[in-house]
Amino acid sequence: MNFQDSGSWPNRYLCPMSEIIILFLGAIAAGLMGSLTGLGGGVIIIPLLTLGFGVPMHYAIGASLVSVIGTSSGAAVAFVKEGFTNMRIGMFLEIATTMGAVVGALVSGFLNPNTIGIIFASILILTVLLNLRGKPDHQEAVIEGSLEYKLKLYGTFPDKDGIKSYAARNSVPGFLMMVFAGAMSGLLGIGSGALKVLAMDNLMKLPFKVSTTTSNFMIGVTAVAGALIYFQRGQIIPVIAAPVLIGVVVGSFIGSKTLMVSKTKKLKTFFAIVITLLSIYMMYNGVAKNFQ
Repeated sequence: MNFQDSGSWPNRYLCPMSEIIILFLGAIAAGLMGSLTGLGGGVIIIPLLTLGFGVPMHYAIGASLVSVIGTSSGAAVAFVKEGFTNMRIGMFLEIATTMGAVVGALVSGFLNPNTIGIIFASILILTVLLNLRGKPDHQEAVIEGSLEYKLKLYGTFPDKDGIKSYAARNSVPGFLMMVFAGAMSGLLGIGSGALKVLAMDNLMKLPFKVSTTTSNFMIGVTAVAGALIYFQRGQIIPVIAAPVLIGVVVGSFIGSKTLMVSKTKKLKTFFAIVITLLSIYMMYNGVAKNFQ
């Protein structure tokens, strides 16, 4: 089943209603699985559009970025209200992710879609591995006179044992890692949440709850920066992006409601196997077409 057009993309783009409905249902499944596993819907949307519907890679990335904006915006508000998200750290690191996203989106215009597919598959496998590994939970004290102290990269968050305080470490390496995470977001159309959490967990030594919620807050802003480039190039098609956005938001909402009763550990393992197989196929497909 493929979307078809009567001319060059996206001129005179045609899309049967039946395929829009199927795409919408697929996006719901992507949002549901993404929220339950913590990988996000973007990692499923790209293979769904490119492999399942034959949508060219750049248009699939544009639609995925739009869906990332929607899902991040909804979740970010709740986490900010609950006091987990560190807005100051998020705004500081968004400078890096936004720059990276713009660069990544611009570079994507010069890359062969098959090459992007290979990079996407590689990053996807890395994302799965990072998602399955054990998560560190740091709680560092503030060091007076440090760069983090001067930038006020510290705060508190609510816990079952009361309010806990923390402070960031290694801000410069963390900032540079965020540039890379933003570039992957703009290049591949994913939130790169796993890379952002890796930077905040392992490099900046932030508590796990703070790093994941702050990452979720940042993802939407990063996606907007990349999406603007794709929109300017005419690579965001409403007939694709709209059902994907609505479907992923609905799926994420359902996933958030069923998260507490789901056996997420087994689900993550199964999902990781499926995503890895898809990644290997996308990588093989990209390499084979590059040598044709």
